[in-house]
Amino acid sequence: MDDRHMQIGEVAARTELSLRTIRHYEETGLVIPSARSQGGFRLYTETDVARLMVIRRMKPLGFTLEQMRDLLDATDRLDGDAPLDTAERAALLARVRTYQQAAVEQVEKLRTQLSRAEDFATTLTARLNRTAPPADVQHDDAVRTSR
Repeated sequence: MDDRHMQIGEVAARTELSLRTIRHYEETGLVIPSARSQGGFRLYTETDVARLMVIRRMKPLGFTLEQMRDLLDATDRLDGDAPLDTAERAALLARVRTYQQAAVEQVEKLRTQLSRAEDFATTLTARLNRTAPPADVQHDDAVRTSR
């Protein structure tokens, strides 16, 4: 990955997270800026942005901060330079697989909720189309009433 450093504002724009949210994730230990400028400003790398994107994607699926931390720990260890024995690697992969399965299940639940919400909106639209006068008639009535 690129070693170029970015300030928090650029990271916020790229991740579509607020400055406050990024700082909160720092306070909770999920993402630590890779460096600080001489003036004390947080500096982030592409790796830090990738971590924030994992968090951003987990949040709407209902994962807790602790679960996010656990997944990031597992992926950090899998991607790290430290050698892993076969059993440790298998355990880490099993942890990641558990989160992958939970994400797939949550996506299916969200699809069901979205489908139901779309059905409801369609039902309301059909109801309004059957019983409400056309918009131009409502406008004409309002004009006549105001005179």
